[in-house]
Amino acid sequence: MVFPLSPRLPVALAFGVATLALAGCGTKQGEGQQQEAQACAGDNGGLSLPPGFCSSVFADGLGHVRHLVVAPDGVVYANSQPGNEEGDAAASGLIVLRDTDGDGKADEVKRPHAGEKGGTGVALRDGQVYLEDGDRIMRYPLDPASHLPTGKGEVVLTGLATEGDHRSHSIVIAQDGALYVNSGSATNACQKENRQAGSPGETPCEEKALRAGIWRYDAGKLGQAFSPAGRYASGIRNAVGLALDGSGRLFATQHGRDQLHENWGALYDADQGQNLPAEELVEVTKGSDYGWPECYYDSNQKKLVLAPEYGGDGGRKVEQCAQRKAPVAAFPAHWAPNALAIYEGSQFPPAYRGGAFIAFHGSWNRAPGPQGGFNIVFQPMKEGQASGSYVIFADGFAGPGKESGDAEHRPAGLAVGPDGALYISDDKAGRIWKVTYSGDPAAAVTGAEEVVVAKPKDVPAKPSETPGALPPGVTAAMVERGRLIYSGAQGSATCSGCHGPNGEGSEIAPKLADQQWLWGKGELADIRNIIVKGVPQPKRHAAPMPPYGGAEMTPEEVDAVAAYVWSLSHRR
Repeated sequence: MVFPLSPRLPVALAFGVATLALAGCGTKQGEGQQQEAQACAGDNGGLSLPPGFCSSVFADGLGHVRHLVVAPDGVVYANSQPGNEEGDAAASGLIVLRDTDGDGKADEVKRPHAGEKGGTGVALRDGQVYLEDGDRIMRYPLDPASHLPTGKGEVVLTGLATEGDHRSHSIVIAQDGALYVNSGSATNACQKENRQAGSPGETPCEEKALRAGIWRYDAGKLGQAFSPAGRYASGIRNAVGLALDGSGRLFATQHGRDQLHENWGALYDADQGQNLPAEELVEVTKGSDYGWPECYYDSNQKKLVLAPEYGGDGGRKVEQCAQRKAPVAAFPAHWAPNALAIYEGSQFPPAYRGGAFIAFHGSWNRAPGPQGGFNIVFQPMKEGQASGSYVIFADGFAGPGKESGDAEHRPAGLAVGPDGALYISDDKAGRIWKVTYSGDPAAAVTGAEEVVVAKPKDVPAKPSETPGALPPGVTAAMVERGRLIYSGAQGSATCSGCHGPNGEGSEIAPKLADQQWLWGKGELADIRNIIVKGVPQPKRHAAPMPPYGGAEMTPEEVDAVAAYVWSLSHRR
């Protein structure tokens, strides 16, 4: 196994992003490739790519697009999910996209089932499209002429878990008809009180009966019920990325757990909280356990170690983790791997064959350090094992701000087309890119030039507009102290990770910089009460907010954070 420390290989710095686009697309190899070259000879759709690669915007403004798959005839099928805003469900469900004139852009975009719950998972088999639709997997026959699903559809699987921290269900279908389904964990670390500082883990972790693993069903059978009997592998906290290689091996990505520093400040400092544990690529085999919640992968020590909820001492103890299955490759903490594609196409150079493309959705809990991810990584593979260091293959999705709330685009899905092109979806602005190659056929794997965000710290800037009269008992010094605690620059709280550096909100937590309050009336006492009690059942977001945000806070720190949050919504 290979667990690289460097995030990319050396890059030819002589090429700027625009130069890369021209160099990679300048070779004419047939009319279709010439059209692709013209389509991406500008800014590559905002992406930075290695030499020889170019990208075009295949479709845009589609809503919260999650996973996608490409049929042998080039038709793209994508699944989309509702967002957190009221009325956002209208754009969810199946999307069918066609490029009828070969210019690299979808000129037909149809939503055949308006009002579907939709979700993440989507797959194709035997002329039918399979789709995660809320708590079930549906199957629709496809009309060969229109490429659209026909009829009301058939229910393949029901009873999927949709409560708690992780609600998406990725799917993939093997050649033998096995339908593999991800069910993410309901909690962060199976604590008695989810995300609560110092709360011990449940023993045994009862949620593993229906969560935190991969389940196996029959894609050709209708009316199956999700149950513990279908569990294929366990101990994977959230395997949003799920893919098969050309030999039929099943791979998954694992979202590493959160809040080591926030919940266990005596054992982990802020730097360890930002950089532990690793995100993982695992080979999934029947009956295997990959460690969650008792273990996490420490990329510095290159081994699974005991979690603090189960008696861990900050990374020294191993105990039962020695019997859990280690990953094939490891990546930086909290990058959030949301899609996986094993490249079996022939358009890219042979060095990419059999390797893994991983879409990292981007972090929210690396504060007060800079957030990370928001990119596509390529991990070279050979016979199911890592065969070299990973590289950042595509960057620039986030734009000028790499924070959950500020990011312009967040990679969510990957698919390889019949022509070998790579498709990338974004669930923030609803964009799909098509990446093609027309460079040196024998080129080695290399990384894109990193898009560096100038902002060095995920710390809220001092407001340019200050509130008027402060509430009784609140001083400007309290507001300033609250700003530093909110960002994680002082203490163990990292409120900015969820709510955004300046309270602009994210997909994880609501906006604080307006006066549209979901709980209470936005008065100082209301804000303080929410901080202390938490929000166990959010109205619009998946993950609950634990008491004190999962951190250890004194009454004075709570008062300061409440004052700062109040000030965010009362700027002049």
